[in-house]
Amino acid sequence: MKFKIHSGIGLAVALALLGGCAVGPNYKQPAVNAPHNFRFAENRTTNSLADLPWWQVFQDPILQDLIRTALTNNYDLKQAVARVEQARNQAIAARSAFFPQIGYSGNVGRGRNAFYNSPSPPTVGSSATTDSSALATVNAFWEIDFWGRIRRLSEAARAQYLATDQARRGVTISLISQVAITYFQLLDLDRELEIQREATNAYAGSYRIFNERLQNGVASKLETDRAAAAFATAAASIPGLEIQIASLENQLDILLGRNPGPVARSTLSEQSPLSSAPEIPAGLPSALLRRRPDVAAAEQSLIAANANIGVSVANFFPQIGLTTFLGRGSPELSAFTAGSGNIWNVGGTMTGPLFQGGQLRAQYRASKAQFLEAKAAYEQTVITAFADVSDALISKQKLAEQDVFNAQAVTALTSSVELATERYLNGKSSYFEVLQAQQELYPAQRAQVQTQAGELISVVQLYKALGGGWPADAPEKPAKAK
Repeated sequence: MKFKIHSGIGLAVALALLGGCAVGPNYKQPAVNAPHNFRFAENRTTNSLADLPWWQVFQDPILQDLIRTALTNNYDLKQAVARVEQARNQAIAARSAFFPQIGYSGNVGRGRNAFYNSPSPPTVGSSATTDSSALATVNAFWEIDFWGRIRRLSEAARAQYLATDQARRGVTISLISQVAITYFQLLDLDRELEIQREATNAYAGSYRIFNERLQNGVASKLETDRAAAAFATAAASIPGLEIQIASLENQLDILLGRNPGPVARSTLSEQSPLSSAPEIPAGLPSALLRRRPDVAAAEQSLIAANANIGVSVANFFPQIGLTTFLGRGSPELSAFTAGSGNIWNVGGTMTGPLFQGGQLRAQYRASKAQFLEAKAAYEQTVITAFADVSDALISKQKLAEQDVFNAQAVTALTSSVELATERYLNGKSSYFEVLQAQQELYPAQRAQVQTQAGELISVVQLYKALGGGWPADAPEKPAKAK
């Protein structure tokens, strides 16, 4: 008997060892037609802005504190971290099928025409009996992964876990970028509000002068009304800017995971953006595919879909397992502890499909279609990544050109206002000429500020498009700037 038992166990183990090949296709990374260099990149270089951690890209200490707060308190990031933990444990649960599943069971009871708590009608010619019974066993089942079904399930679960972790990294990078972009937008609006208040005060002074001249019969009603309209138009823009500032502060507070309130910040003039450098390296397109979390997540989803094809193929084959139990059982409680109450069994099982009404074939076709969907999603994510970098590069370059012309315009218009004022003071022209020069200067100043903030934001967008934020060799958390 022992020889037969050991032979059965040895056969099962041998089958497990022989099952080294998993059915279904092995994963192969799809070929990617990566460009030689990014479109609009000035030079081809292996260095990349994304190699820097965020605290080296954003030098403003107030912005650094805001980003640290967001990384600690942001609720989207907390949800992403929780999803990673879910996926990690689901992968552990899938891997547990590699090991024997051991459990226990037991029952005790007393009844008439019952045996181990189940009905047991008397046979013909026998009388009904009232008996006690007890049963206690330790049982185990081990599925031998002969076709690789469990391995494919584990492979798919692990890939989904890695995809979820990459999605968490994507949320982190997006959070850092969004905090920086909102911060720079606030600095832009602060400066625009300052310019608009300066314009309103200047137009108010102009209106007072025209109104006094009108009372003295020197100025015309037309000139006075135009001065009044310029003042009112400038003043009407201030509440709109204040609304935008309050709204952006609230948006930033949400990113920081706190209730709406004022946000501490510096000024636009205090910023030293990387966009002032002659060139910001974008790196190589091939490196982008390894760095972008959305590309990595899409590929892990593709790996999971490929593994699920193997699972659907394995379902066509029988599931082979080893089952055993050991315990005590007796129809009489008094004999439960006696040697005669020992029970045990070792056996093999095999279950497989014969007719499923086309279910297994449909599941196989569905898994292949899911793979094709995941493959298309991966390829689209790749070309979208290249496009994001190109968009950020051209935006940075053209905003830098625009800033040059805006600066020239502001310089010229500032001189124009000074000359018009000097001519007015010398009696060579009317104050209406000063008003016209002011009406051209202040919009140009606001346009210049918007371009300067846009340059800052374009660097943030480039940093995000390149997958920057947390290099692999960077510390987990930077020390707070003193």
